[in-house]
Amino acid sequence: MKKQLILEDGTIFVGEGFGSDTETIGEVVFNTGMTGYQEILSDPSYCGQLVTLTYPLVGNYGINRDDFESIHPAVKGFIVKEAAEFPSNWRSEFTLNEYFEMKKIPGIAGIDTRKLTRIIRQYGTLKGAICSIEADAQEVMKKLRSTKLPIDQVRQVSTKNAYPSPGRGKRVVLVDFGMKHGILRELNERGCDVVVVPYYTTAEEILNLSPDGIMLSNGPGDPKDVPEAVDMLRGVLGKVPLFGICLGHQLFALACGADTVKMKFGHRGSNHPVRDLETGKVAITSQNHGYTVEMESVKNTRLAVTHIAVNDESIEGLKHLDFPAFTVQYHPEASPGPEDANGLFDQFLALIESQKQEVTSHA
Repeated sequence: MKKQLILEDGTIFVGEGFGSDTETIGEVVFNTGMTGYQEILSDPSYCGQLVTLTYPLVGNYGINRDDFESIHPAVKGFIVKEAAEFPSNWRSEFTLNEYFEMKKIPGIAGIDTRKLTRIIRQYGTLKGAICSIEADAQEVMKKLRSTKLPIDQVRQVSTKNAYPSPGRGKRVVLVDFGMKHGILRELNERGCDVVVVPYYTTAEEILNLSPDGIMLSNGPGDPKDVPEAVDMLRGVLGKVPLFGICLGHQLFALACGADTVKMKFGHRGSNHPVRDLETGKVAITSQNHGYTVEMESVKNTRLAVTHIAVNDESIEGLKHLDFPAFTVQYHPEASPGPEDANGLFDQFLALIESQKQEVTSHA
């Protein structure tokens, strides 16, 4: 079935529809990863977005039961050059089309994704609509211009109730702003006794769980739309060691007095080089964010920049100068992507252990 992708600037792409035949509107972004489309479509950080994949062939190894980053995908639509109809992989259970039909997600294939990516890079992210070929383009553009992008994405994807993921190691409270399962997996593999809590959990409620450490997850949208999390962070800073990823990193910065701004088109992919300012080493990282911590705003805080992006010199890591707390903008759990930065989870547990020893020595 023919479909069209209409952008708010008036650009129209015509292609073949797959998945659900419903109309959808969202923010059009692009991801440069060569693999990992299953993890991308199930990453809660894409809530409300139409994701363009720059790699030309998508779906060639199918959809399997093991590689999901969430149970229910929050992505609004998929835009690809070619959607493979006959995947070849021993783990494959569904084609891309079958899975998108099941989850009622619309997709469009057969369009010039290189041209679309160049438009986004030139003008920044745009609102777009995937709709039927019969839809009136002028009416769709009118609807696009009047549609406001949601500001409650974290509420949509965060867990509604706290739940445990038991282990015999250190107690970590994981605040779920739209958590990728890869983060929970890495903590579980290290034996952590994890308690996952909703994004609106207060500092008092978290401290009452007697955590050895607090983990802040990734998530979608503007960090300034989650003021309750900023209040919580101000209440726990200095009391418990803390490690934040992606949106958690941005919320930590806001809580410490820095500012965040929206990027022109963000970082989304699995090949982003990041330099550790202490060692000078460069890691290839997986990233997915549309906002960043403003460099100038860090100067008047008790924060230090620990990592920067090689490509645009934006902030990729922070640490607190007085408290046991550090964060990164990228994804050390990868999924998909390289595992260069996986050791940050070990660094977090080492920080917890050093704080315990310090408390013991002062007792």
